[in-house]
Amino acid sequence: MTAKIIDGKSIAQSIKAEVKQAIAQRLAEGKRAPGLAVVQVGDDPASSVYVANKRKACAELGMESVSYDLPITVTEQALLDIIDKLNGDPKVDGILVQLPLPDHIDPEAVIERISPDKDVDGFHPYNIGRLAIRMPILRPCTPFGVMRLLEETGVNLHGAEAVVVGASNIVGRPMALELMLAGATVTVCHRFTRDLSSHVSRADIVVAAVGKPGLIKGKWIKSGAIVIDVGINRLADGKLCGDVEFGPAAERAGWITPVPGGVGPMTIAMLMRNTLNACVAREA
Repeated sequence: MTAKIIDGKSIAQSIKAEVKQAIAQRLAEGKRAPGLAVVQVGDDPASSVYVANKRKACAELGMESVSYDLPITVTEQALLDIIDKLNGDPKVDGILVQLPLPDHIDPEAVIERISPDKDVDGFHPYNIGRLAIRMPILRPCTPFGVMRLLEETGVNLHGAEAVVVGASNIVGRPMALELMLAGATVTVCHRFTRDLSSHVSRADIVVAAVGKPGLIKGKWIKSGAIVIDVGINRLADGKLCGDVEFGPAAERAGWITPVPGGVGPMTIAMLMRNTLNACVAREA
């Protein structure tokens, strides 16, 4: 293997340490700790793991955490009523509703109900729009984390050819906006893309965010490219893997993220940073 591993776990720990120090400083100055409300509907196993990790991070950093564990039968209106209550709570700086939601609840209605200044996931159309016009405030956590990982490589992104595979509202689209903001030339590939391999093979930076094991073949990777694997998939044998063929890709790439231990820890770290930033901004 020739690629250098981008250790997301270590970088995330350093970010959380910065946030923890900032919260401790706030408390020393007589200010309150930032508050994050985490809402989960149902008991999807993967969602439960993510939610538990977010609540654990709050406890580690000295952040207040409010939990709402709702039955899968909860009505959309009841969920919206809870969001309205949290929007009006001065001790809550961030509201996170864990996705996916059950089919009878419209996720867009839920996201849009969250006050933009408490939208620490960065999914609200207002915050996506701010990112699009190059005036970001609260940024989508996973793309924001990926930018921090890219920063770690020290590679100049100005003019770099970046290919994002996946066009979801949560990762792919905001990822493209983040990369453009950093000066890269960006191509977004999706299910209608023809000849995916040709796009990937010319990329200086590949960000894979589809959720299909091994979709990106190692032989497609340009020599020396940076490969960021956002995908996390559980195989039949229980092992986790990304969207990229890790072994063959690592033989060609200059830098690569592992799965697990790459992008995943960064998402939670950036959520903590967003919540702190939201708290400070709301006091200004």
